[in-house]
Parts: sequence; structure tokens; C-alpha cells
Amino acid sequence: MKTLLRQFFKDDTGVVSVEFVLIFPVFFGFFLMTYESGVYLTRQVMLEHAVDVTVRNVRIGQIDETDTDLLRAALRDSICSNAEILPECLSQLEVEMIQRDPRAAWVPLDANIRCVDRGNMNDPFDGTLDTTANNELMFLRVCIRIDPFLPTSNLGKAFIAGNAGSSTAGDSYALVATAAFVVEPFKADP
Repeated sequence: MKTLLRQFFKDDTGVVSVEFVLIFPVFFGFFLMTYESGVYLTRQVMLEHAVDVTVRNVRIGQIDETDTDLLRAALRDSICSNAEILPECLSQLEVEMIQRDPRAAWVPLDANIRCVDRGNMNDPFDGTLDTTANNELMFLRVCIRIDPFLPTSNLGKAFIAGNAGSSTAGDSYALVATAAFVVEPFKADP
């Protein structure tokens, strides 16, 4: 019996397999978190770029709607067409455009940015969407609900857990972009 135990402990076949089984899950977890963070950052950068392009179009008058429903649709179309990597963009994107007068008593923006309520996708829009005017300070705030690319990875779970307090999140996270701009004087004043 002692001889068998001695031979068993001296035998080194399969040692590499044990190391692989112990180390592989750690490195694979790092890979998944790196991939998820890369997808997250790519989507955030594309959202920021799309908002910048849309703001430029509003500022120079290419998007100039006086009806709020048409303005909301034009803003959403512009953002979604410029950020093609965002999944289900038109149904998951919400916009707010708020006008502020810097010459009057300053009223800060509400800290809560309106986002899509996945619990009731058919709710009518009830956010702020001010129309533009010459030389007015405007804030465009955009929020889109995104499902994690790998929801079972540690980072995907952390994204979802960050929204766990919100009943409207639906196992998603919110990407937010904000831009401030002044409308160029392209309209003839009445």
C-alpha cells in the first residue's frame, strides 16, 4: 500500500491539466469583462458622436421643426442613423431638448434624465422638448436602454445590478449623452 501511495505522489502526469483547470476560468473571466467593456465603450462613443452630429444639424438649422412630435422624430432619426451600432435604437432611445436663458436667473436642469420605460413601451412622450430659437442656449439630453452583450459575465451582471433599483430597466443599463449648444441665427426674427 505504501508503495502504491508513493508511486501515486511521484507520478506527475496530468499536472498541466490541473493548472489549466485552475487558471483558465480566471483568464476567461478577464476576457469576458474586457470584451463587455469594449462593447460598452464603443456604444458610448458612437452615441456621443451621433449626438454631436445631431446638435450640429440643429444648430445650423437642418433640423428645424416647430411641432414637438416631428422634432422628437427628427432628433431620434438623426441620432439612430449616425450611431448604427446601437441595437433597437428607435424603440430604446429617448430625447429631451431643454431651453435655458443664461441672462435670466439660472434654473438648473433636473438631475433625472428621462429614459425609456421598458415596463410600458407605449406610454406617450411626457418629457421636455423645447423648440429652437435664434441665439438660445439649448441642452440636448439623450438616454438609450441597452442590454449587456454578455449578461452572464461579471461586468454584464454589474451593469444590470446598477439599474436594479429601477423597475423600468428590465435587465438593461442606460447610456446617456448630453450636449449644450447655442442656436445659430438662421431664422428671420418675426
